[in-house]
Amino acid sequence: MGQYGNQPDFVTRAAVVAPSNTIDNTTNLGSAALYVGTGGDITAIIAGTVAVAGSGLPIANQAIVFKNVPSGTYLPVIVDYVLVTAVGGASDIVACY
Repeated sequence: MGQYGNQPDFVTRAAVVAPSNTIDNTTNLGSAALYVGTGGDITAIIAGTVAVAGSGLPIANQAIVFKNVPSGTYLPVIVDYVLVTAVGGASDIVACY
């Protein structure tokens, strides 16, 4: 969504996001914007984050916490991973492409 890479200005695909404690190819969202249904904190790894040498993947301490994201809004960043937030985590998250 928006002007990132080859994404159009509108959503053409969407998928429900299940925050995970795992960072691997199966949990990679592949550069998605996020819609937040029920507000709270979102812990995410921004698209393009430099991978750790050897693993080819980013690590959890490279994540950014977006505090108090309101219900019913788009988070205006492009992310590859959404991680589990310990307390006060947002829910009903949708990846938008």
